[in-house]
Amino acid sequence: MAGAQSENERDAAAAASIPPSAAPLGAAGLAGSVDATPGTGDGTGENPDPPHWLRKVVLFLSGQTVSLLGSMLVQYAVFWYLTIEYRSGIYMMLAALFGFLPQAVVSIFGGVWADRHNRKYLIMGADAVIALATLALALIMMTGYDAVWLLFAVMAVRSAGAGIQMPAVSALIPQITPTRNLIRVNGINGSIQSAMALLAPAAAGAIYAWSSAATGGTAASLIPIFFIDVVTAIIGIGILAFIPVGTVRRASDVATGYFADLVDGVRYIVHHAFVRWLLIVFAIIFLLTVAPSNLTPLMLVRSFPAGEQQDVVNLAVLEIAFSVGMMLGGILVASFFAKRSRIGLIVVSSLAFGALSIGLGLSSSIWMFFAFMFLVGLAVPFFSTPSMTLLQETVEPERQGRVFGFVGIVMAVAMPLGMVVFGPLADVMPIELLLVAAGILTFVVIGLAVWLPAGQRAIAAARKASEVADHDPAVAAATVEAAMHGKEA
Repeated sequence: MAGAQSENERDAAAAASIPPSAAPLGAAGLAGSVDATPGTGDGTGENPDPPHWLRKVVLFLSGQTVSLLGSMLVQYAVFWYLTIEYRSGIYMMLAALFGFLPQAVVSIFGGVWADRHNRKYLIMGADAVIALATLALALIMMTGYDAVWLLFAVMAVRSAGAGIQMPAVSALIPQITPTRNLIRVNGINGSIQSAMALLAPAAAGAIYAWSSAATGGTAASLIPIFFIDVVTAIIGIGILAFIPVGTVRRASDVATGYFADLVDGVRYIVHHAFVRWLLIVFAIIFLLTVAPSNLTPLMLVRSFPAGEQQDVVNLAVLEIAFSVGMMLGGILVASFFAKRSRIGLIVVSSLAFGALSIGLGLSSSIWMFFAFMFLVGLAVPFFSTPSMTLLQETVEPERQGRVFGFVGIVMAVAMPLGMVVFGPLADVMPIELLLVAAGILTFVVIGLAVWLPAGQRAIAAARKASEVADHDPAVAAATVEAAMHGKEA
């Protein structure tokens, strides 16, 4: 949740919302964590596993990891450049607006596309457009023109691409993964993402520091990183091209139009009390936790100044501390908490975010600040992994694209909305005070969300869904909906 977040794009980190590392992602490593025996279904001989699912998952995560590496290098470097160059909450607010609002708009349609078209091609197409925009920016900046609006424009293009990618990626994982293995695959995916997030800030810091020294700290320092992003995108697209993926519903076979599908998705979420409640929790976290935490790099260079070169190092250490915590958290979720209550993990981690926000605000030394950022990273997989898994397990496959599209909308609107408030305030009052206030407010709002009748029903419904023997999303969805309305499934 430190500054470079754009799942989904991050984590996003959002989330947030994709990658692998050599060690855990070898077939043996992944098979050691999940049941890789084909055709066994849930152990009763029913619902056989998709053929070659493990190979598809490994290839998919591998391709996304390579692409993600370049994207993260760009995110870190651009955010650091804006932080060090302008040291302004207003610029942080603009970065959030350009980095998230286009995703919110495009996600409205991205979810429908993910349900009607081949999700693989949507991901490849979005990656290609993002790479072309980044390449164009690099070539323009090589001419000496480096106005800040160019950075914001390309951030908007990348955000729009995420609006297509996020619902497609989130819906493709359960399409190629047996349902009973989703929590572990998502947990491993989160850990691998975190490992990449550990490598990326170190690499970005080294490349950016070298380039900055050569260019005098101008925007031209970003050009080498832009070219790296283009190359990694090409590699990621090439790997994904080799994975056979079918279309859930062919657009030509669907009698309804795009608008009708969109309206159906809205109606589904409005009337699906459990999904609606979970999206509200998402909004609270991104509004009160992710938004103010995006000010932590600004707090670092203001409260613990160390000179431009050392500031880059400290910003990299901040991201590495977050990433190490996130990697460890993902491992813990995949290894020891895969069978724990999804809803329990979500509630506890939400409250933990509030406490850690207060801790960040009260940090009296840079090392204490790094320690709390490590703990924030540790808590992220305990929220993101069970949240995504719960939606994958309780939403019918033919509607998952639209639901994840709306998840993207919630994240993409809530975070910049929070930054519209927190960003300007950061220029008139201490960021430390904003973090403490946001943490206290998180406690209050999450407490109400859990204490109110809707929250109590959601917790009970999630527990009932976990008891569904065959883990069929359609059956789980009916069970959850019945529990939310006090009926017998």
